[in-house]
Amino acid sequence: MSIIISFMLLVCLISCTTARDSSREALQVTIGIGNGNLSKGCNDKHHNLPFKLNCKLPTTLLANEVLKFADQRLALVHPIIQKFKSLITSDPLGITQTWVGSDICSYKGFYCDNPPDNKSAIAVASIDFNGFQLSAPSLDGFLDQLRDIALFHANSNNFSGSLSPNIAKLRYLYELDISNNRFSGPFPDAVLNMPGLTFLDIRFNFFTGSVPSQIFTQNLDALFINNNEFMIHLPDNIVNTHIFYLTLANNKFNGPLPRTIFKAFSSLAEVLLLNDQLTGCIPYEIGLLKEAVVFDAGNNQLTGHLPFSLACMENLEQLNFAGNLLFGAVPEVVCELGKLMNLSLSENYFMHVGPMCRILIERGVLDVRNNCIPDLPFQRSVEECANFFAHPRFCPRMWSYNYIPCYHFPSSSSIPEMAPSP
Repeated sequence: MSIIISFMLLVCLISCTTARDSSREALQVTIGIGNGNLSKGCNDKHHNLPFKLNCKLPTTLLANEVLKFADQRLALVHPIIQKFKSLITSDPLGITQTWVGSDICSYKGFYCDNPPDNKSAIAVASIDFNGFQLSAPSLDGFLDQLRDIALFHANSNNFSGSLSPNIAKLRYLYELDISNNRFSGPFPDAVLNMPGLTFLDIRFNFFTGSVPSQIFTQNLDALFINNNEFMIHLPDNIVNTHIFYLTLANNKFNGPLPRTIFKAFSSLAEVLLLNDQLTGCIPYEIGLLKEAVVFDAGNNQLTGHLPFSLACMENLEQLNFAGNLLFGAVPEVVCELGKLMNLSLSENYFMHVGPMCRILIERGVLDVRNNCIPDLPFQRSVEECANFFAHPRFCPRMWSYNYIPCYHFPSSSSIPEMAPSP
């Protein structure tokens, strides 16, 4: 009898040891991440012993695998995040290693808050991937599925593809920054159907084609679309805009500067138009940019005189027209602007500077190198200047270049459309 009992204990010991070794495999099948045989391990009904073995699965393993979310909204976005994680082709900083488990709010780059429609709920409200250097072929199926997202920042990654039109369904999204990536295709028109959007930054990508004029009248505080491959005339039918910061630089915008754009952008603090393909003369309406601190239209093909109306830009600190085809005299009223810290007019064909402008040259504020000013150093050769002036350039409404609207009409609504009476 003692021999039989000893044999049974030995079998139990061996079976339970085998069960512990196979418990991980059985657990993986239970949660759908393995392919083990459920007939293995403890309580195996196919063994030949006349009794039932009862070996418990290790509780620590079970606790590590079961996902419990703080809110149903987090449970819904978990598979969306995990699917996006599977699409990431490069993660040099190991960011996605933190995207594990049910505590989504602790994932690196993810931030939770109470959604506007339910202050007791918890949802993914903000994403900040700035500088993560992640690579993925698309954001489709990820960004457009985060229904509670309010801010999405993904500057300096390697995301590509185009933006899904479904982002228009993100009712809380008010800041969208996908700058410095590899997005392409046309301008993402879906943003035109997002009235809550106040910040849009798509610069340093490969978007092409036209920019819808409606974007300039959207309720945006900041619009950055520079350093893409947009190829259109600047829109000339803009009536009103709320934009305070606008960058259009380093695209292929061409044609003249529309007169109406300055009236529409009268509240802008920064206007960046450098390195485009703008042509024609500078309209006096540029003086309507009364709030501008920075105006940069360097490296274009603008020509004609500098309008005296620049004197109305009293907040101006930086003004750049370098690398154009401007000529004539540098207006003294521009050099008298009290807040001016940098005035760059190099690489043009100016012929004269007055005493106030010469003071700024001495202070290092005004740069007029490579012009045609006879008594100053570092100017173009006589032959180069002669060749330029051998092909006369004319601008329409020549009367307007000496016109300073703010001296006579404090309200922009009083700006005349025709020449004033002599």
